Amino acid sequence: MNQSNFDTESEEYWQDIFNSIEIEVLPVEYMNQVNIHFKDGTVWEVDIKDSLKKQTSTDIEDSLDELFQAYEEKIQNVDYRMDMDKIKKDVAKRVRRFLKVNK
Repeated sequence: MNQSNFDTESEEYWQDIFNSIEIEVLPVEYMNQVNIHFKDGTVWEVDIKDSLKKQTSTDIEDSLDELFQAYEEKIQNVDYRMDMDKIKKDVAKRVRRFLKVNK
């Protein structure tokens, strides 16, 4: 892909990127919310974006780890709501930097 074909606004472009990424770690800085669904039907919504105003990302990660360990047997699944605009902006910036350096 040359730099002239680099269209960060194209949904197809972003869909291709997100489909090709294998995610092992979800950085808290890119999360908006975590929804924890329990086996009994209860859902806890954790507002990560708001929590980042009061705590460090490390503190939030530690709290989430503790929560997941404490309730591991009761949790059915966890949904992560990501800040896609922030992810797109950061990925686009890194790709532009890579393309500029590797001309």
